Amino acid sequence: MDERALDVFLAEDPGGPVVMLNLLRFRPDGGRESYQRYIEALGAEINARYGLRVEYLGDGGHALVAEEGQAWDTVLLVRYPSRQAFADMVRDPDYRAVSHLRAEALVESVLQPTVPLQPTVPLQGSVV
Repeated sequence: MDERALDVFLAEDPGGPVVMLNLLRFRPDGGRESYQRYIEALGAEINARYGLRVEYLGDGGHALVAEEGQAWDTVLLVRYPSRQAFADMVRDPDYRAVSHLRAEALVESVLQPTVPLQPTVPLQGSVV
């Protein structure tokens, strides 16, 4: 991860938790298995050290509305108690020692921070 991107990420910190949106496209030659090795290598210790919690993990289906090439194999939402906790994790030598497994597993990915919004109108019924 680029240190300048982390600096911007921290400078834009509105405070509070952050949920990281991960859109993942695996290499066809064992990428999914390599990503699983990355998850296992992170282990419970790193998860506990930085307070991360997986909010959602799912396989991507056929996109109903998307530009060409925007089909993702997996969608993952991970909550961190703060942006600083995320930055500390990716700078941790234990994390860096296994992060190559993530890069080796993926053809393409998106890692985007999100923060909760308070809806201006009640969300009732379906919203598309």
